[in-house]
Amino acid sequence: MSWLAPNTFVTFCKGMAMPTVVDIFEEAGRPPGLVGEADGWVWVVHDAYTAPNACEAGQSGWDLARSITAVMGRYHHAQRAGDPERVETVFLASTPACACPHGQNYMVPHCEEHPFQFVYSRGGFERIVFNLGGRRESRRSGGMADLLVRELLDAGIVGRDTPRYDAEPGFNADGTHTVRIIAEHFGLPSPPLELVVPRRSP
Repeated sequence: MSWLAPNTFVTFCKGMAMPTVVDIFEEAGRPPGLVGEADGWVWVVHDAYTAPNACEAGQSGWDLARSITAVMGRYHHAQRAGDPERVETVFLASTPACACPHGQNYMVPHCEEHPFQFVYSRGGFERIVFNLGGRRESRRSGGMADLLVRELLDAGIVGRDTPRYDAEPGFNADGTHTVRIIAEHFGLPSPPLELVVPRRSP
């Protein structure tokens, strides 16, 4: 995937200070390799396969991103923010989409090696979840599963009328177009996505 280094997890968090986000990842046994902050978003990046597995760390990468937004439960990290109700996260993974038999069902958690490639969380819940590229965006779940559907329809990525797949072989095969839509919708301004997100004017 050209939008992010291969086999990488990146979590964007809004509504929480960068030191707090870094502390949460370190406490979970997932110290970030890169961190940054811009336009209200904190972002942390780490290699998907050098991070401890879910059994050792207690949570998978996308589970941790979700729990950062939780205000109650076992992991309720949002309580560490000034306004817990406003904490939200976007998780992206450049690991391959899960090819395991159960991984074809988007309502069943993927294996540790192949997490969902996009998860938006708020209030401790996954609001929208799907994989990227190869028409996988048509299989979405979450309480706001259609949050991005208008943009995806307009781009010809989902829907009944998707002529770009026939006219342009390999169209959005790696999900780059989808990541651009995600980045623009949420305003994700970070080095990991520089290849697809135009720089904003000063």
